[in-house]
Formats: sequence, structure tokens, C-alpha cells
Amino acid sequence: MQEVHKPYEGLFLTIEGGEGSGKTTLVQGVVDALEKRGYTVLRTREPGGTALSERLRELVLSPDIDCSISEKTELFLFLTSRIQHFEEKILPALRRGEVVICERFHDSSIAYQGGARHLGMGYVEELCTLSTEGIQPDCTLFLDLDPKVGRERLETSRGEKIDRLEREPLQFHQEVRQGYLHLADKHHDRISVLDASLSQEEVLKAALSAIESKLLLRPHAT
Repeated sequence: MQEVHKPYEGLFLTIEGGEGSGKTTLVQGVVDALEKRGYTVLRTREPGGTALSERLRELVLSPDIDCSISEKTELFLFLTSRIQHFEEKILPALRRGEVVICERFHDSSIAYQGGARHLGMGYVEELCTLSTEGIQPDCTLFLDLDPKVGRERLETSRGEKIDRLEREPLQFHQEVRQGYLHLADKHHDRISVLDASLSQEEVLKAALSAIESKLLLRPHAT
């Protein structure tokens, strides 16, 4: 297993998945569960998390943008947002010994831009590693869901309010899913695959079990 560069005392957890897979709901459930165990938890997301990164999020995800964005430009906008987010918010929290739970991180870029945008998963993975000086999450939960089901969930919950990437054709999202599954197989020591078609309660239970199997966590507070 490849040794992970870890210059901090905290825990870095990421939650990944395609559109409509329930990432935001799971993040909140995991935050609540870990806080009950006495952890100080920072919840954040990508793209976003800082003032600059949120501005970049608006730019790259807006469905109303009046200019084209090339595949490589899209990738580097996401990486620019990540570098700022990581240096300004994530790494300081980890150095304080906190648990950081981030909705999306490197694996999103690799699956979306490397896989579905066909820039090359190895190429994007190398850039991601360089962007955070080799630091990777300690544990990643991948919510696996049929993209067709995910799209139906989005249409039910948000109607027409979907972003530029969410509007990509179904084939794009199927390629994203395959990219994630490839990463989960390659990095099985870090990534746990969860069945996102289960109930929210079942997914949360599986998520906490996966975290406990990979990390030494405190017991529930009494």
C-alpha cells in the first residue's frame, strides 16, 4: 500500500458520488455522528469552501454562463478552487486536530474531468496530487447509484434548478460512475463503495461502519 503523506493530527474524510446520490444528506449524518463521539468536525464542500472558491464554483457550474469552457480549462478552474480551499481551510483544520468532512475532492476531478471528459484519469490524478502536495484523504466514501436514478432524484427535488454539469447527457454520468468504480478498485484501501439506492438510515449505518473499519474512532459518548 502506498504511504500517504500526512503532516497533521486530524482526520480527513471525503464523500464522493454522482449527481443525486445523496452526498449532502450523508455528510450531515456523518457530521452529527462524529460530533456525538466528541470530535470537532469541519464540514465543507468542493468546489467552494472559501470566498474565492465559491466565486469559482459559480463560474464553472452556472448553467447560464455565456461563453464556452474547454475541458482542460474546466479542470484547472476546479484545481484552482481546490488549492485555495485546501490551503486556506482544510489543512489548517487538520493541523488543529479536527475531523474534516468534505463533499467532493480529488476523486471528483479524476472521475469527471479525467474519465467523462476524457482528459485521462492518470493525468488528472497526477495533477490533483501535485495540487495538495501529495496529501490525500484518510478515508473516502463513494455513493454508488445508477445515474438514471440519480437524475430522477434531482428532477424530483430541484426541478429545473440544476447546474451545468448536472445537465450533461446520461452517457456522461455513466462514464463518471465508471471512473469512480475504477478508482474504488485501484484505491480499495481508502475508498469504500456504498449502495446509494438504500434508505438514508441504511446508507448512514454502512458509512459509519466503513469509517470505523478504516480509522480508529472514539466510541459513542455516554
